[in-house]
Amino acid sequence: MCASGPLALNAYVKSIGDEHLVVDMLVGDLKRVIEYPKLGFAVEQDVPDHVRTAYEHLLRAGFVSPLMTTGG
Repeated sequence: MCASGPLALNAYVKSIGDEHLVVDMLVGDLKRVIEYPKLGFAVEQDVPDHVRTAYEHLLRAGFVSPLMTTGG
């Protein structure tokens, strides 16, 4: 189980200090939500079409640095 305290997105971005890195991390996290169930590492989650569309747009825009390097 993972858990964290409530934190507004603006405060989170400020705590990291790099907006591009935050988007990269979010894209990488979503990639794992999509791919890990196929590999048996997680339970499948519903990813709405509009989220997948945004994800694909962000990939094309170059937000790819923390993506998994195997299995996807």
